[in-house]
Amino acid sequence: MKKMTAAMICFLSLTVATAQPAVKPASGYRIAGTVVNAASGEPVRHATVSVLAEEGQQLLASVESDDDGRFSLDGLPAGKYPLTASKRGFFTAYYDEHEGYNTAIVTGEGQETGNFIFRLVPGAAIRGVVSGDGGDPVENAKVMLFLKPHGHNPGARITQAGEASTDDTGAYEFNGLAAGEYLLAVTATPWYAIHISAAGAKRQPEAEATAALDVAYPVTYFDATTDEASATSIVLAGGSRAEANINLHAVPALRLIVQAPRGPDGVMALPNIHQTILGVRSSSDHGGFPDSPQEGMAEFPGESPGHYELTQGNPPRVVELDATTSQQVDPSLGTPIVAVSGNLQTSNGSPLPENIAINLTSIDSEHPRATLQTTGHGGAFTFSAVPPGSWELWAVSAKPLTISSLTIGSRTHPGNQLTVLDKSIKLTATVSLSETRIEGFARKADKGAPGVMVVLVPLEPAAFRSLARRDQSDSDGSFSLRDVAPGEYTAVAIENGWELDWARPEVISRYLSRGVAVTVSDGSGKLLRLSQPLPVQSR
Repeated sequence: MKKMTAAMICFLSLTVATAQPAVKPASGYRIAGTVVNAASGEPVRHATVSVLAEEGQQLLASVESDDDGRFSLDGLPAGKYPLTASKRGFFTAYYDEHEGYNTAIVTGEGQETGNFIFRLVPGAAIRGVVSGDGGDPVENAKVMLFLKPHGHNPGARITQAGEASTDDTGAYEFNGLAAGEYLLAVTATPWYAIHISAAGAKRQPEAEATAALDVAYPVTYFDATTDEASATSIVLAGGSRAEANINLHAVPALRLIVQAPRGPDGVMALPNIHQTILGVRSSSDHGGFPDSPQEGMAEFPGESPGHYELTQGNPPRVVELDATTSQQVDPSLGTPIVAVSGNLQTSNGSPLPENIAINLTSIDSEHPRATLQTTGHGGAFTFSAVPPGSWELWAVSAKPLTISSLTIGSRTHPGNQLTVLDKSIKLTATVSLSETRIEGFARKADKGAPGVMVVLVPLEPAAFRSLARRDQSDSDGSFSLRDVAPGEYTAVAIENGWELDWARPEVISRYLSRGVAVTVSDGSGKLLRLSQPLPVQSR
């Protein structure tokens, strides 16, 4: 079934029990089964089970499971139906959901729809207490929860999964978490801290007496380390509970001095800085304030030790800064921030849709940067300040648009990736508006295979990220790959493939020899049916 956007998407491991032939009442077909707790295997009573329309996802019918977790939805016409289940304390999910894909239930003559096992995953939780020197609770500390990526797919990175503030006892809690591997980081300010700038220290006689109070808490990770490489992971299974207490220790605050040259208009080019935690950019970035206006200097007082991204100079330069001591930053450090501009064009010359949002997404694994966003006007777009690194260009209108190639100067390369160095870039991005849908069946031992991962792999490896398509086979083994751009592909079906690092060429290439070749052209139309089934391969 095509990828769905559910209210809560989580990783589920669901299976189909030994199927029983469908019973056809006089008024239609039946979908029946049992809802169970994925962690304990116990029946889940009074869960709401619903069938939705394949297109549009409108609710068609729903029923509540009984005391044994059993449910039955009767009187359904022959068709294909996404199935959902929900109950408080569990993740609302589609049947057999993996990474936003799911297995829809196909009803009709000969279809086995009478004994499904729908496993609902209970939410997990992390709670703990943040304390300071002497064991006193730290109130209003910011506790950040990060989710480590599953697998090693290109561009996969640690993402922030939540944020909480401690109460007056130092306690915090995260509930309703999906199974996964998490990291915790805490930022806070000692309640007694007093930060004085260098200029202020010169003017205030009492500054020396308060210098001992110029302290900060460094970013601290579970389990009580300030080195993010040494952070301890918290692995949660469905329904599990973990306790993670973190102790903070105050250290002398840092003072960073940065040059702030004046532009032709006489205005100082004030630097700005933000902290990065586990590769994720802090939501609060701030500018320095003039310390010595006559000398063109700016200051950041009261900073905690940590990793920062500093923008300084005119023209601006970006600096990755591991700050452990107070310092004056060398103005020559860093790489220039440049402009990336260009135009979108369609592959077949048809008009572009209106209101196109264009994004640049960082794919640097070591120093990922925040996604940049702009709007295309008549297909033209400009990103005025792009830091150096590797990026992917994406375009979205009413739905994502496929960028099949980029032309920079006289060179055209497939895909949507570009590398930004120290010079501005002008490019042309070729967009496919194809709505071709590829339909077929995944078969194992001459039977339709439900729940397998289907991948459409482009022949050109450089275009993999932009052109590849995935789906999950439905209960009869059928699948549908949508909005496929013209090109040469190989379709493969992999049993239990959701655990694979499928986006890595050396991994997916192992399955290509038993796949089915597919050619899509501008004349393929909106529907292309495969003439042969996909053989299901073992992981």
